[in-house]
Amino acid sequence: MTAPLPALRLEAAPDLAGRERAVREQGFAYLPALLDADRITALREAMDRAEPLAESFDRLEEPPGHPFYHKVINNAFNRDLLFLSCLDFPEVIELAEALHGGDCHVIGMTAWLTGPGRPDQGLHADWQPLTLPEDVMDDPRVQIPVFITTAHFYLDDLTEELGPTVFVPGSHRAGRPPDGDRTWRGTGEHSILCRAGDVVVFRSEVWHRGTANRSDRVRYLLQVHYARRMITQKYPPYLNRFRFDPAILEQATPRQRRLMGDHRPSNYD
Repeated sequence: MTAPLPALRLEAAPDLAGRERAVREQGFAYLPALLDADRITALREAMDRAEPLAESFDRLEEPPGHPFYHKVINNAFNRDLLFLSCLDFPEVIELAEALHGGDCHVIGMTAWLTGPGRPDQGLHADWQPLTLPEDVMDDPRVQIPVFITTAHFYLDDLTEELGPTVFVPGSHRAGRPPDGDRTWRGTGEHSILCRAGDVVVFRSEVWHRGTANRSDRVRYLLQVHYARRMITQKYPPYLNRFRFDPAILEQATPRQRRLMGDHRPSNYD
């Protein structure tokens, strides 16, 4: 067995300005203890209940035909009011709007259940909007806008055996994806050993990966992807076949409706 990666020292900024600065400087921000025990249990149960829909590109893979249990539910906000409530969860939504603007929206929400035997992911960036030489990125005048962020709502206490998320802090300043590299400027991978109910918000360029589930338990994770309005929302199925659940829309607040795409007319509309 390989030696465990060093755990990242998680420090929570005391205010919104500090959280925004953390995303811009280290690539992610840590928001501890946002979900209470009852909500954690309810979200896990909702994930268990959700039936995969082929037309939504959901997945359900399990033994013996697949080496590990793997369930992915896309468009989760459209499936249960509990998920809808996570579109604009307090403290997370304020950070998303500070980073992406008051007209930002959600481009996707995914529930992931990952069983024992899931192998390590490769280190990657979710999306590299601009590829620039490092000497350009080093110029303090160059500040790349934050185009996309992902909020990881952790629903388990993360241990090395369960498979934490790994980050290379500051690597969004590389101006490129990792391309096989495991370190950037002497900084290597660090595990996020957080607790159930914690949230980590990270920008799409920071190098990260999921690690192997070597435990005997299923790992539960809810992802909410925020973006500037000009970034396309990704709600499969496409070609105008996606439909909002009327019961969800009826319960949605004005802010939630905007996050799902109910914008005021603007450029290119």
